[in-house]
Amino acid sequence: MTFDLTILAPHIPFLMKGAVLTAEACVLALAGSLCIGTVVAALVTSASPLLSRIAYVYVDLFRNIPFIVQLFFFFYGLPEIGIYIDAFTTGVIALSIAGGAFTSDVIRSGILSIDPGILEAAEVSGLSKPTIFRKIVMPIALRTSVRPLGSVFINLILTSSILSTITLNELTGSAKIVASDTFRPFEIYAVLLVAYACLTYLVSLGIGALHRYLNRDQTEAA
Repeated sequence: MTFDLTILAPHIPFLMKGAVLTAEACVLALAGSLCIGTVVAALVTSASPLLSRIAYVYVDLFRNIPFIVQLFFFFYGLPEIGIYIDAFTTGVIALSIAGGAFTSDVIRSGILSIDPGILEAAEVSGLSKPTIFRKIVMPIALRTSVRPLGSVFINLILTSSILSTITLNELTGSAKIVASDTFRPFEIYAVLLVAYACLTYLVSLGIGALHRYLNRDQTEAA
């Protein structure tokens, strides 16, 4: 059998639609996981033992359950108790919650790496704890956590391919449909491999550029 990419030509619009759906789901899930991760990291490092324990339970729970099980629970399990959510929204919610558990660990490490002297100086200057956290702790923590957060986000993008299992025709789901229509899975999935590789590479470049921008003052000082 010869390798023939021309068979893809009639299906490019359909595949592009799936790619756009993947991009939309990933952008929303990245934003969601960052928001959830930030809140959970704040709770984990808080002075309240109760809030810290609740946050730890959330992190341990969603880090140790396979994503596909979480996804199936939200999409197939919740309707059994009267909660109906469309596939796209379910995918974004599941990715956000799962990604938030890993994101919180990264941000927590960033918070714990902050020099205590900086926080003491902020307290002495009369700043309130919420202000210190918002204007000092989080900016420093996020700046030092950019690269590891990038790895979490890339993994989230790759994990989004599992959304095809709940009838969502994102990039992988669209490729499966085209492969079954054309009976040429080799060409279809070869293109899919390249597409995901290019997507994650572009994200890696973006994360690297963001890291350099946020740490430009340290580079200039060196």
